[in-house]
Amino acid sequence: MSYMVGYGPRYPQRIHHRGSSLPSMAVHPGKIQCSAGFSVMSSQSPNPNILMGAVVGGPDQHDRFPDERSDYEQSEPATYVNAPLVGTLAYLAHSFGQI
Repeated sequence: MSYMVGYGPRYPQRIHHRGSSLPSMAVHPGKIQCSAGFSVMSSQSPNPNILMGAVVGGPDQHDRFPDERSDYEQSEPATYVNAPLVGTLAYLAHSFGQI
């Protein structure tokens, strides 16, 4: 399983990210209040918006990944997870003349 959203045939579908888990304005043009978002949080449906390239926390100490929005420790994309990867990839791309 890939822990980068949108990469490969199997990646996290239910990440803990408000913009990714709420329906788009094209589908739901009305305002979604903060408390109304909690019903989406507990839904087992995949996120309607794919946060392409986001890296989630990954598996737990027993190599399990439940892919649940409520498990923010494993399913939340955060800068401290993504920044080292982006920095490393930028260095490699620069080193091989890609940028």
